[in-house]
Amino acid sequence: MKIRMRTIGLIGYLTLLMLPIYWMLNMSLRENNDIMSRLAFYPHHPTINNYVQIFTDPSWYMGYVNSFAYVGINTVISLLVALPAAYAFSRYRFLGDKHLFFWLLTNRMAPAAVFLLPIFQLYSELGLIDTYLAVALAHTLFNVPLAVWILEGFMSGVPREIDETAFIDGYSLPRFFLTVFLPLIRAGVGVTAFFIFMFSWVELLFARTLTITEAKPIAAVMTRTVSASGLDWGLLAAAGILTIVPGALVIYFVRNYIAKGFALGRV
Repeated sequence: MKIRMRTIGLIGYLTLLMLPIYWMLNMSLRENNDIMSRLAFYPHHPTINNYVQIFTDPSWYMGYVNSFAYVGINTVISLLVALPAAYAFSRYRFLGDKHLFFWLLTNRMAPAAVFLLPIFQLYSELGLIDTYLAVALAHTLFNVPLAVWILEGFMSGVPREIDETAFIDGYSLPRFFLTVFLPLIRAGVGVTAFFIFMFSWVELLFARTLTITEAKPIAAVMTRTVSASGLDWGLLAAAGILTIVPGALVIYFVRNYIAKGFALGRV
C-alpha cells in the first residue's frame, strides 16, 4: 500500500511537471485564431505552420543560430579558463587560496544587473556591441567561477599519486594534463559544460542589452510576436518547444552526473 501511494504520488508529480510542456506543444500545433476562440485539450485540426514559419523566416531561425553561436563561444572560453584554475586550486596551496576560492563563487551570486552598465559602456568603447563575443565574454563573468568550483571538486577526487607517477615517468605538466588528467575527469568536464550551456542559453538580460540586430538571440526574437492584434500564441509556443529541445538533449547525455554537478563535484 505504501509503495502504491508513492507510485501514485510520483505519477501525479510527473503529470503536473509535464502539463505546461504538453500545453505548449498543444498550442504550437494550432492556429492562433483557434487558440483564441476555444479551450481545447488537444489540437482538433493540427498544423505545423508555426514550425514552418520559424524554419523559413530568417528573423526567427537566425535567433537560434545566434544563440548557439555565443553559447558555444562562451562554453569554450569558460572551460579553457576554468580548467587550469581549478587544477591549481585542487593541487597547490598558496597565500589566500581559500579566500580567493570563496570569492569566485560570490561573483556568481551577484545579480547580473549590477554588472550591466559598466559592461555596456566598456563594450561600446571597444566596438563589441551586437557581436557574439560581447555576450559570450559577459557570460564568462558568471560561468567561470561556477565552472572552477565544479571542476575543483572533480579534480580533488583524483589521487595526487597519479600526478607524481606521471611526472616521475617524464611527463611535462601540459602533456600530463591533456593526455592523462583530463580523461580521468571527462565526466566532470561534461557536467560543467552542461551548467555553462544552460546558463548562457536561458540568460536574457545581457543577451538583449548587448545585442541589437545582428546577434539577437531567440529569447529576444520571441518578443516580436507582440503586435497590435496581440500575441501570436501558436508561433510563440512553437518557438518555446524548439528552445527546450537543446537543453533536453544536453541533460540526456549528462543525466548520470548531474547530481554530482549540483553538489559542485563533492559527492
